[in-house]
Amino acid sequence: MSDFDPARLAAVISPLRRTLLAAARRAERLPEIPDAQIEIIRALPRGTAMTPGELAERLDLSRSTVSNLLRAMDSAGLVTRNPRTDDRRQVQVSVSAKALDLFERFDHAGAALVADAAATLPAADHQALAAALPALERLRDAIAAQRPATPPRA
Repeated sequence: MSDFDPARLAAVISPLRRTLLAAARRAERLPEIPDAQIEIIRALPRGTAMTPGELAERLDLSRSTVSNLLRAMDSAGLVTRNPRTDDRRQVQVSVSAKALDLFERFDHAGAALVADAAATLPAADHQALAAALPALERLRDAIAAQRPATPPRA
């Protein structure tokens, strides 16, 4: 019999993520960037570019939602838009140096916060967290793979 409680795990993950995000923002005095914009930044690692349509498909969002997000991100200096070299009627979007800097600062602050908090936990919890990481990564990938093949949602 398994001790695994999916509801309990789901109930811990979201508040943990929000708590870490808020604490990292405070620690680094980072601006509040909406989650949907953060997902766009994550979808565009350094040196990559995509069309808005490709981003919409990857993130399972409507094209109009992605277009609105990109417009706000462009105004905030978080993305750059350039015409595609093979079809100048289309644009490719990439993450700006400003967004990369903010994201790097967030990641460093988040890692430091987790390290500091984990230092207060018993050694057995350290081992449990280390052992859980590969399973959590596989769980993330399994959830992503289960996305239904339906039209994107707004």
